[in-house]
Amino acid sequence: MDGHAHRNFMIAAAIVPPLGVALAIVLLWNRLVGWTELGLFAGLYFFTAAGISVGYHRLLAHRSFTAVRPVRLLLVLAGTLAAQGPAITWAAHHRKHHSLADQDGDPHSPHLDHHGLDGLWHAHIGWLFDRRLTSDPLRYVPDLGRERAMRWMSRHFVALVAAGVVVPGVLAYALTGRPLALLTGMLWGGLARIFLLDHVTWAINSIGHVAGRRRFSTNDHSHNLPLLSIVSLGENFHNNHHAFPSSAAIGLHRTELDLGYLLIRGLEHLGLASDVRRPSDRRVRERTAEAPAPAA
Repeated sequence: MDGHAHRNFMIAAAIVPPLGVALAIVLLWNRLVGWTELGLFAGLYFFTAAGISVGYHRLLAHRSFTAVRPVRLLLVLAGTLAAQGPAITWAAHHRKHHSLADQDGDPHSPHLDHHGLDGLWHAHIGWLFDRRLTSDPLRYVPDLGRERAMRWMSRHFVALVAAGVVVPGVLAYALTGRPLALLTGMLWGGLARIFLLDHVTWAINSIGHVAGRRRFSTNDHSHNLPLLSIVSLGENFHNNHHAFPSSAAIGLHRTELDLGYLLIRGLEHLGLASDVRRPSDRRVRERTAEAPAPAA
């Protein structure tokens, strides 16, 4: 998928899911949504959230651990179904973000050409509409570009996302026998699930670079957002992440719930993941500091 097609897809992904959520709410209000649809919503939300947090982010973008090939492909497939872009494009944007965090060239900083609410909008979703946006895969993710499976999933990205919307509807119909469940299953297990996960992820880019707690002194404006810990699978500890970007653990204190890291540890105990990176407790203590964001 080229940059133009990716931009058009992301615009559609920003517009269509909210419409699906609005329709889903109407149907719920009229008691046409049951536990089957809500179960599909929750199950597929956490499956695809793991695909973004553990697969796209920690496994591909930062190589903070390795996984056996079937697990690697399953995590990347889960990330693909989240509809945030092909793995190669997503990882390229993210590596570029870290190389230029809150500096000229950062794809989604709220502190450069935009400020205040305009900056939040740009960092949250506006950057996806920027026709100048580019993160050269050959420069930022040459390792992923060499993988045939990554190229295949990137080429078939739209078809895979569409399947991720249709399949929940088919499952809901199979489980309930109600023809209407085909629609409600797609709305809740597909569009509503994509809508919520997209905005949780984008909130890390926007709110996570404006407000929250700074545990570590970094050269950017990253903050921790504890309230998002469950729905983001630990990605909300964004200041921690910018302090230790290669760490598979983003929650670095016993009070910081990091469901993504718990999944990685589980895979490690099963022999399905290895080379799991985490800073030593001594290194974390040395860097711990309540620090203000650098001057804008």
